[in-house]
Amino acid sequence: MNIKNILKKTAASIAFLTGLAVLLALVSAFFLPKNNMKAFGMEEPSANGILGERADSIDVLVLGDSESYSSISPMQMWGQQGITSYVCGTPGQFLYESENYLHQAFENQTPKVVILETNAIYRNFTPEAAVMNRVENLFSIFRYHDRWKSLNFGDLSGSVNYTWMDDFKGYRYNDAVDGTDGKGYMAFSEKSAVIRERNWQYVADMAQFCQDYGAEFLLVSTPSTVNWNYERHNGIAELAGACGVRYIDMNLMSDVIPINWAADTRDKGDHLNHAGAVKVSAWLGAYLKENYRLEDHRNNPDYEKWNESLKRYQKAVNPGSSAL
Repeated sequence: MNIKNILKKTAASIAFLTGLAVLLALVSAFFLPKNNMKAFGMEEPSANGILGERADSIDVLVLGDSESYSSISPMQMWGQQGITSYVCGTPGQFLYESENYLHQAFENQTPKVVILETNAIYRNFTPEAAVMNRVENLFSIFRYHDRWKSLNFGDLSGSVNYTWMDDFKGYRYNDAVDGTDGKGYMAFSEKSAVIRERNWQYVADMAQFCQDYGAEFLLVSTPSTVNWNYERHNGIAELAGACGVRYIDMNLMSDVIPINWAADTRDKGDHLNHAGAVKVSAWLGAYLKENYRLEDHRNNPDYEKWNESLKRYQKAVNPGSSAL
């Protein structure tokens, strides 16, 4: 085969791939949900409720799996400190998904603090899954291919209008009680639980991203007798040191976050219930206010919708039994 034929075949391949990419981009614009509500096909509407928030109004972004949205209540921190925060937590969140939510948030928000709940750091995933995630980010048809059932003429425009705001700001209220004794789960150890290289790199990349955008990156381990131990603590401490970021392990803070494992968990120590989240959020809100000089927005008329959400939140969680 001479060089001329090789060049022709190469040009034809490039033209085909370019055409395919353009076609996928056009179809993806059609399939992309045009609003952030479940009725419009949006996946994980609680986490994507941040898309409906006013631009540059979120000061603290929280990422992670179910530990994050079970333990951290933005509305409580709003009621007590006037801090605006949002939990972009999803069940079984992988770090490549955490990165997605991080990048998505910064398209319309400028958080001063980004918190990654650390349980996701020990959730392994395959390189193939990470690659497919990047493909889905480029061409949303692969992520929302099931939307064909609900497509309508409005989807042809390609324009989006995210209007829904979650009163709970990503927190998922649960007041069930299923206790455990919680004794000895944080027994001291000098060993470190190994963090996979690709997981380590994702965290390092997120830390660098936050630094580039002027945000503080904070690793937080919320209380969990099922998911946490001293070996994992040591592993995260090493990672935090290597990335030059702060690390808070609430599992070692029973003196200031007095979790009662008989009453403050909904599933025998795996996740906190609302009573446990109240304790975590009370301490975290005070810590964030003291260490990051976050503004109290409660009397700012631009944030009146947050005060309205707080009233609905308080009604839903029964404020008579909370610390608000």
